[in-house]
Amino acid sequence: MGELLLIRHGETTWSASLRHTSYTDLELTPDGERQARTLAAFLAGRRFVTVLSSPRSRALRTAQLAGLTVDAVDEDLSEWNYGEYEGRTTVDIHDDDPHWNIWTDGCPGGESPAQVGDRLDRVLARVTPLLDRGTVALVGHAHSLRVLGARWIGLPPSAGGRLRLDTATVSALGHEHGRQVILRWNQPAPPAPGTATDSAPRH
Repeated sequence: MGELLLIRHGETTWSASLRHTSYTDLELTPDGERQARTLAAFLAGRRFVTVLSSPRSRALRTAQLAGLTVDAVDEDLSEWNYGEYEGRTTVDIHDDDPHWNIWTDGCPGGESPAQVGDRLDRVLARVTPLLDRGTVALVGHAHSLRVLGARWIGLPPSAGGRLRLDTATVSALGHEHGRQVILRWNQPAPPAPGTATDSAPRH
């Protein structure tokens, strides 16, 4: 039985400034490109049954720099649609609505947690049967991949709020004793020899 690898894209200007980014199609920053390149050695030698990516250029570029060949673009791997909150930070949103929580409230003009959960359930329904043949890689975004991780272990979409996911990290979903489990989460690629490590959160 193969693993399901979840790869979050590298840094963008909006992710670095904590702005919600869904349909806005931003490129990677130079640091984001460097982050993505570090994934290449980390993933080298792995064989994949298939590699699927979000349609956003930040995800596709991350896959390219990581040495992955994307077999198909999957709209269901797109980031949570933030609607009216696109481009805004949580701090800014809380100035208008101090009690807002994306994991329970969703986004006005965008998606609810249930809608995002349904979308990622469709992804899981498509890729889970492929794990009998080996490992599958999904390249996408923080909120949507967090929801996917929660749904894999049978939890509601809101449980994704407990799963931090930094830029250019790899997480692995799999099985233990016949149960669906999280094998590894939010794992950055090891730094190149002679490169200082940075333990700060990577947005």
